[in-house]
Amino acid sequence: MEPEEGTPLWRLQKLPPEQGAGLLHKIIDGFCGRAYPAHQDYHSVWNSAEWKHVLEDVTTFFKAVVGKNFSEEETLQQLNQLNSCHQEAVLKCLKSRRNEIKQALLGEIVDISCAQLQDFDWQLKLALSSDKIATLQMPLLNLHLDVKEDDKVKPYTVEMSKEELQSLISSLEAANKVVLQLK
Repeated sequence: MEPEEGTPLWRLQKLPPEQGAGLLHKIIDGFCGRAYPAHQDYHSVWNSAEWKHVLEDVTTFFKAVVGKNFSEEETLQQLNQLNSCHQEAVLKCLKSRRNEIKQALLGEIVDISCAQLQDFDWQLKLALSSDKIATLQMPLLNLHLDVKEDDKVKPYTVEMSKEELQSLISSLEAANKVVLQLK
């Protein structure tokens, strides 16, 4: 049975089964901070566009399975279109590298949140008119943020309408609830 396009890792079917585990481990090495496998080693199997998709698919699959803490059964359900050799290779890689993948995911999260808000200031304005409308009377908020990234403070300025401000406040309140639940 040929796997359908769009099912997780369907492109792996083109790879000889004996090369599956090696490739999977090399891709995991890549997103864990080491070198990715080179296309030249697999150019006889995939063209460069397919190769790019293989790397993306495998990376996305492993990150999703580990990030969502899938059980072995749930993982197998995702792989039901692959032949048993490829399924076995994926499961072996997952079992042996789960902690390493989890650490890579945690590292990505830390990298996202490395910026820190140092200071902020706000100013409320009332736009009375514009070049298109004679009487506008629209309140605008200018928000000035000083964000520290890599030991450098970068200033950011955002201008928001009342609706945009309400949306921002709602988002921040939702984020605060999530943070409080994590404590």
